[in-house]
Amino acid sequence: MNLKLISTAIALPILAVAIAVSTTGIFTPPQVPGSHNVLHASDRIHIPGAVGPESLVFDPSGGGPYTGVADGRILKWDGGDWVEFAVTSSQRGFVFVAIQSGNGAHMRKAIGLTLPYKTSDLYIADAYLGLQVVGPKGGIASPVVTEVEGQRLRFTNDMDIDEDKNVIYFTDTSTEFYRRQFIPSVLTLDKTGKLMKFDISTKQVTILLRGLTFPNGVSLSKDRSFLLVAETTTRKILRFWLQGPKNGQHDTFAELPGFPDNIRRNPDGEFWVALHSKAGLLSKWASSWSWLGKMILKLPLDFKKLHYFLVGGRPHATAVKLSNKGEILRVLEDVNGTTLRFISEIEERNGKLWIGSVLVPYVGIYTL
Repeated sequence: MNLKLISTAIALPILAVAIAVSTTGIFTPPQVPGSHNVLHASDRIHIPGAVGPESLVFDPSGGGPYTGVADGRILKWDGGDWVEFAVTSSQRGFVFVAIQSGNGAHMRKAIGLTLPYKTSDLYIADAYLGLQVVGPKGGIASPVVTEVEGQRLRFTNDMDIDEDKNVIYFTDTSTEFYRRQFIPSVLTLDKTGKLMKFDISTKQVTILLRGLTFPNGVSLSKDRSFLLVAETTTRKILRFWLQGPKNGQHDTFAELPGFPDNIRRNPDGEFWVALHSKAGLLSKWASSWSWLGKMILKLPLDFKKLHYFLVGGRPHATAVKLSNKGEILRVLEDVNGTTLRFISEIEERNGKLWIGSVLVPYVGIYTL
């Protein structure tokens, strides 16, 4: 019998038992040197009847934030309640529980928002429907980009806009996996993701980078000289140069202690990176070696157990602030997930951090 088959046959039941019962250090999220366990002091604004406020944005007058939730609606915080502002489709009835059970072909998620101050149009990255836009009065959003090179966008993720050049930079995480399949995408080390540029005036899409491993959050530098993109699986932030002698080239901007989601620039030109979770030793191995990840996917484990494995068996929240040179300046945590968990975006505004998450029914607010 093939030695690889024998090894797999032996390893699978061992992994299954280990994942099911282990509380050892190979699963446990690591401690981050110099981090501050303070995010449990955050306030929470609950969103009745909805879950998954992943991305947050304010309008030119300071209104909001606006956030997209799992059923395709865009909600606006009016200071006392969440009101419906827009929807990415006239259809309704999509439920977020689909992602928690690992199925549900119709689950949608608006996972990236940006609001250019010149027009006040709200741009939306809908994981299943592509880039969309809605005017300042809200309503039903209109499609902007639904396919690239004749292939429909499969997993539209995040974006940022350069108002001076009138272009949107955005990511399509995979040509093989949908949003609901994000765990297989990570564990197989899928490298079909792209970073792209959409010219609003000409309606042309340009592919800037191919072969990315789960490209996720996007953010421009303050001087517009480079663009950052989170590569979730590799736990890295990549820098794509837009100006200067390295124009068109990319390099590693930062390496992180966990799986990065969205990136947002603060008023000082620094960057807040939300980690979906820190990475324990085994999750590092699984997201580094595709053979191990594929082996784990063969185990009789549902979404919850697979997610438990990736996040180290314990809900938690980690926010990392980076300098404009990629240095880690500050790490804030809710180590035990008491108030916040699985955070996806951090928007700094007026001395507060507004914090979103793809898996919870509330937005967090932490006062710096």
